Amino acid sequence: MTAPPLVSVRELTRTYRVGDVDVRALRGVSLDVFPGEFIALTGPSGSGKSTFMHLVGCLDRPTGGTYFLKGRDVRGLDTRELARIRNREIGFVFQGFNLLQRTSAVEQVELPMLYGPAVSAQERRRRARAALDAVGLGDRLDHRPNQLSGGQQQRVAIARALVNSPSLLLADEPTGNLDTRTSIEVMGIFQALNARGLTIVLVTHEHDIAEYATRIVAFRDGRVKSDRPVAARRCAADDLARYDAESAEAEVA
Repeated sequence: MTAPPLVSVRELTRTYRVGDVDVRALRGVSLDVFPGEFIALTGPSGSGKSTFMHLVGCLDRPTGGTYFLKGRDVRGLDTRELARIRNREIGFVFQGFNLLQRTSAVEQVELPMLYGPAVSAQERRRRARAALDAVGLGDRLDHRPNQLSGGQQQRVAIARALVNSPSLLLADEPTGNLDTRTSIEVMGIFQALNARGLTIVLVTHEHDIAEYATRIVAFRDGRVKSDRPVAARRCAADDLARYDAESAEAEVA
């Protein structure tokens, strides 16, 4: 029996008023996201994919249509209830990392727990360390952002997104500021998390990054242009090994 969708939207619209002009960012999107899926949202700038992610992440409210998260109608929730969902049900990873410059990695990851149900300082530290261990940064707990590479900063952001055990991870261009090898490493983390059952929705402009997902939904002009499974899914572990081998050969040559 198929599990009910984690996310279900029907005829979702979002219109912004810019001066005297109405900008229709979404024009009736209907989409289901099922538990355990790894979906990549693609499309050119202005296609509506990031607007859709912001609505799913309860960072914005739709102009029309319906949105159900775990069977609950999100449109009728007040600001406080939406904040609770963002804190407990959804993890966010952004292109710009959004880390506090004077705060250590372990303290960055502890932050979401300060805004939810009361958690002791000892338990916060334990969970934060476990989340950093899960992304391979168990030896960088006390490092600040200026002591970390771009890839390591993104790993801290991923650990922060995971620390409250969300049902859904939303990643908006998470590899946009990273080099090729680091991008593959980050996608390897996402694939490992997905293999453990975490549902992931990722926005990307890059077709090769989208192919690490299991399903690609293409947006254009505020609508879903296509929705298809990934026929030949890329494996980050294999791609990383291939990249390192090719790099070593290039150095020898």
